[in-house]
Amino acid sequence: MLIDIGCDIELSVSAPTALIFLLRVHTSRERDLQGPENLRMEPQLPTTRYLDSFGNRCERIQVPPDVSAVRLVNQARIYDSGLPDPIDYEACQYAPQELPPDVLQFLLPSRYCEVDSELLAFAWQQFGATAPGWVRVQAICDFVHQRLRFDYQLARANRSAVQGFHEQTGVCRDFTHLAVTLCRCMNIPARYATGYLGDIGIEPAPYPMDFSAWFEVYLSGRWYTFDARHNMPRIGRVVMAYGRDAGDVPITMTFGPNTLSRFQVTTQEV
Repeated sequence: MLIDIGCDIELSVSAPTALIFLLRVHTSRERDLQGPENLRMEPQLPTTRYLDSFGNRCERIQVPPDVSAVRLVNQARIYDSGLPDPIDYEACQYAPQELPPDVLQFLLPSRYCEVDSELLAFAWQQFGATAPGWVRVQAICDFVHQRLRFDYQLARANRSAVQGFHEQTGVCRDFTHLAVTLCRCMNIPARYATGYLGDIGIEPAPYPMDFSAWFEVYLSGRWYTFDARHNMPRIGRVVMAYGRDAGDVPITMTFGPNTLSRFQVTTQEV
């Protein structure tokens, strides 16, 4: 199947500033694009493109003194298998000493995923008796899905896993941070993912389309997708960026005062 994806974002700035944005699909999905991504900028400014350490396609601009707003618009059409997230109940968990070196970073504490916290003891008490591997990850997803209440009005950009655990509310990034942290507490490598996830194969959600967050765990020598927010296999995920947590994958990062004045996301099956 084909999916039209895109976004329209405008930032107002009050002083010259650098701006980094991750608005292109991840390198792992480039081959599925049905043509070049149509990323436009208003005004047009010199751009530096680079890949970060997670393989994310990043771009950087310098907003000059005479520019008070920057608009970023991207449009693309991408092929997707149309299949839901795979399930493998036999997927096994490795001991830390058996993991590839590049995977070990996804066991460590990070800005929003405080593995070295009260959640470590809680995780072993709550999930220590579950079978390691797929069953344990699913038990973590079930817990997080029931623990947190989704509330778009209570979104907060700086809420950590521990804070989400206590506040028991949040949006998809909060579900993901808590699930990632609990997985890492149980020595299961988990990485944060962000991208497009439209209402394909489900009833449309009663709130504006947004970018989504989910996570992947390393089992049986590969990465598997899990989603504590929806807690069910979904169709049509298009990953844009991977990282240790949301701090590694900002859609936009402005190194100065700014105001988000426009934000629209499109994800629609053709």
